[in-house]
Amino acid sequence: MKLLHRNLISAAVVLGAALASQASLADGRDQISMVGSSTVYPFASAVAEHFGKGGKFKTPVVESTGTGGGFKLFCSGAGVDTPDVSNASRPITDGEKQACAAAGVTAVDEIRIGYDGIIVAATSKVPSFNVTLEQLWRATAKQVPVGGKWVANPYKNWSDIDAKLPKKPIVLFGPAPNHGTRDAFVELVMDPSCKQATDFKNVPKDDQKKVCQTVREDGAWTDVSEDYALIMGKLKGNAAAMGVFTFSYLDQNRDKIRAVTVDGVAASLETISSGKYPISRPLFIYVKRAHVGVIPGLAELVREFVSEKAAGKDGYLVDKGLIPAPAKELKAQQEIARKLGSH
Repeated sequence: MKLLHRNLISAAVVLGAALASQASLADGRDQISMVGSSTVYPFASAVAEHFGKGGKFKTPVVESTGTGGGFKLFCSGAGVDTPDVSNASRPITDGEKQACAAAGVTAVDEIRIGYDGIIVAATSKVPSFNVTLEQLWRATAKQVPVGGKWVANPYKNWSDIDAKLPKKPIVLFGPAPNHGTRDAFVELVMDPSCKQATDFKNVPKDDQKKVCQTVREDGAWTDVSEDYALIMGKLKGNAAAMGVFTFSYLDQNRDKIRAVTVDGVAASLETISSGKYPISRPLFIYVKRAHVGVIPGLAELVREFVSEKAAGKDGYLVDKGLIPAPAKELKAQQEIARKLGSH
């Protein structure tokens, strides 16, 4: 009897703790909180607006913090004072997963909402040209190999890299390190081009990551932490200036900017979703499973995000610039969303 009594007490304590945890989550918040990528922000805002108009739940609060900043907030804990969803323009890193786990965020669902591409564009008044991934890296990197040695980037004009490129100054405005777009640019352009350089083996192993991922600091590249509208202003006043944007921004500003082709491929819905365009990437939302069924409407919001009417080929997010996932892939993401709360 004593053993049974102790077991009943233990069960009551566990149940009480669980109920207290659920109550603490539910207390004080009946509105979904989303943070993260500035690239995903317009898509998340559109979904939040459509969702709120349904009338059943409050319109979610969406904040643009950058992908890294979003994960930092998302992984800070599992309580009601932390976000429910982190929008991301790259996958979560191992380090961010560890930070989540250390703070008690151990169950997270990753959902791919569609695709985006990274473009390099100038004002629409400037003629376009073709650039290879390697040439783009050489225009961007702080150090490049010249004559068998790694030196400070000597290229002032595009034509210094290759005589076939325009004879105009290299002036690039790109996303700062807190942006997922910068992470994707490093992953898709800088790292592979750097590692394919014939002289890469001459770089000490401990220095390889830094050499490949560091952008030049001589004025040819300028970090932009704010909205892409700031880059637009720079392009308008300087015919030599080029900006590193997301495809969604090009899609919404075709009358103002023109993108270069990369490895002979122009960025489009078709070339990005098919993988032909070299600088393309998937976009994600990460959902805190502990908040599903506790924060009102969370599961329903996620299902809306990957629904046919939102993320399908004729969905309202496509009008915002999202490149829809292939039908089979979207179905798989819808199944993940459908199972939220049933784990």
